[in-house]
Amino acid sequence: MDPHERNVGVALGTLLASSATLVCCVLPAVLVSLGAGATMVSLLSAVPQLVWLSERKSVVFSIAAVLLIGGAMLLWRARSQPCPANAAAARACRRLRRISGGLYAAAVILFLIGATFTYILPALLTDT
Repeated sequence: MDPHERNVGVALGTLLASSATLVCCVLPAVLVSLGAGATMVSLLSAVPQLVWLSERKSVVFSIAAVLLIGGAMLLWRARSQPCPANAAAARACRRLRRISGGLYAAAVILFLIGATFTYILPALLTDT
């Protein structure tokens, strides 16, 4: 398998894990903050697995962090690998590098948003 194609898969995996941090922790906080408690209750009755994710948010964030670190290592290693000499394959290679980088950046941003809502904001609000 081409390392660049594998990196797109890794980037998608990290994006999925980072999205789980948003679903488990940010979505409930935002809905309740906006006064949409009834919506949150409806969502929990439709998708009760959200409670399981919220109860294990440390595990969710740990898995996401490990995937982000692993993805960064793979992307870093693949950055120095040459693209094929064939013009079409070289374009595809460069495109896959951009896609992987963009997906990875989105995953990191989602992870940081989730961490902010889950760990940083509650710590700031309880100190005052």
